[in-house]
Amino acid sequence: MSLYNFLLEPITCHAWNSDRTQIAISPNNHEVHIYQRNGSQWSKVHELKEHNGHITGIDWASRSNRIVTCGSDRNAYVWTLKEGVWKPTLVILRINRAATCVKWSPRENKFAVGSGARLISVCYFEQENDWWVSKHIKKPIRSTVLSLDWHPNNVLLVAGSCDFKCRVYSSYIKEVEEKPSPTPWGIKMPFGSMMAEFGGGGGWVHGVCFSGSGNKVAWVSHDSTISIADATRNMESSHLKTEFLPLLSIIFVTENSIVSAGHDCCPLLFVHDDRGVLSFSSKLDIPKQSLQRNLSAMERFRNMDKRASAEHQDTTLHTLHQNSITQLSLYEGDKSSCTKFCTTGMDGALAIWDLKSLEASVQGLRIY
Repeated sequence: MSLYNFLLEPITCHAWNSDRTQIAISPNNHEVHIYQRNGSQWSKVHELKEHNGHITGIDWASRSNRIVTCGSDRNAYVWTLKEGVWKPTLVILRINRAATCVKWSPRENKFAVGSGARLISVCYFEQENDWWVSKHIKKPIRSTVLSLDWHPNNVLLVAGSCDFKCRVYSSYIKEVEEKPSPTPWGIKMPFGSMMAEFGGGGGWVHGVCFSGSGNKVAWVSHDSTISIADATRNMESSHLKTEFLPLLSIIFVTENSIVSAGHDCCPLLFVHDDRGVLSFSSKLDIPKQSLQRNLSAMERFRNMDKRASAEHQDTTLHTLHQNSITQLSLYEGDKSSCTKFCTTGMDGALAIWDLKSLEASVQGLRIY
């Protein structure tokens, strides 16, 4: 595990470049800061300042090296690096509420933006006018869209929203792509059609993720529930109500293993086995050992009497992050076989976690 402290301010969201030498983060304001890694040191190399409202989402396209950002100012920008300077291009979102999240498609020919306007803007480049335009997915979304993720086929899109639902949509745009092939989620995929809808959680859906094959989708809700649905099992869904604080972000690290994190400040591993059963596996943050051994009530009283002190509770967090984890991302590998993942949090810190070393050090931990 590696821990880096960037700021005193919370890190709202982040995105890596393709070779993981640079990271774009938002320090809980209207700016995006790009840091360059030199060994164990990070130096700020760029600041992106076009937004006039808080940044809510960042994604960095690995092949085209373009950055897309969205914010509470109801705008999104596509940033292109020209002669060492990041130049913004305005996206026509056509929304009247804040944008909340953004995600490039796998082929990077379009991206999706969730918003408080109860819709998803699927954006693509229009060559004739040299700008980014959008088409809207609206029904039956009844509240703010909080999270998005793309299927590997570049067409299907999963969205989690404040109406307690997780939905899979088709975002097929004939202007930029060929007609999609059938998938376990469905055969006909006209733009905006809902392929599946899942509930089961009792709260806002904070995070969603497709598996590496695209056959499974997982999501986390504000009532501390984690859920998973399998399209190859006739859309069968499994739900697990956990004892942890609400989870905010989720990623697949193998086809059957999921890492999630949130207000408990600690990444958690869950397993979805071949029988379709979802279960909690392990915490991935090894707590620091407390120096105080288990003392009897009499011994504690004697120690307090010697120090003339009153009993107090230790409020120190024995985790790497000292505040809520806001986002998870893949650092090394992909959703089918991830070896390292990254977390950023409200404590302004970034941590990189090595699953192989965790498997060796955490008792009973197995990545399936």
